[in-house]
Amino acid sequence: MAGNSTSSNNAREKEKIPLTREGYEEKKARLHYLITERRQQVADYIHEAKEAGDVSESSAYEDAKNLQAMIEGEIQELQIVLDNAIILEAPASDDDKRVVRLGSTVEVETDRGGVRKYQLVSTVEANSTIGKLSDQSPVGRALLGRVEGEKVEVATPGGQVVYTIRSIA
Repeated sequence: MAGNSTSSNNAREKEKIPLTREGYEEKKARLHYLITERRQQVADYIHEAKEAGDVSESSAYEDAKNLQAMIEGEIQELQIVLDNAIILEAPASDDDKRVVRLGSTVEVETDRGGVRKYQLVSTVEANSTIGKLSDQSPVGRALLGRVEGEKVEVATPGGQVVYTIRSIA
């Protein structure tokens, strides 16, 4: 039955998860906070709710147990991401031309003259509010593999947008 433990091991490992150094450090810090501080806070809430009386009718106890389950789930998820992470190195150039890759920071100009800056990251790290775009998003997919000066047409919810790649770092 050694084969079964190997297959369950492979299922847990899955594929490597690309992260920027910054994204890796953020996830590591979040995991540390959850394990060292948040876990204890929730344990204290559960203890207080138990002390307050009959736990079978206590909504505070139920809420605390649900919160505990959410935190434990996030801890497990973060541990899997960190265990399977590969840190993205600075993107290389092909024939002296910079190519948009995972980890690249790309400055684009819209067909309306607006300038935007995006960093292409994996879906695990994506956060559009701070300019970290998933490589699986419509804009991310359209930019991947492109070079400086190239025009890229992207279908967005607001309609077609043409981006001109101004710089890639």
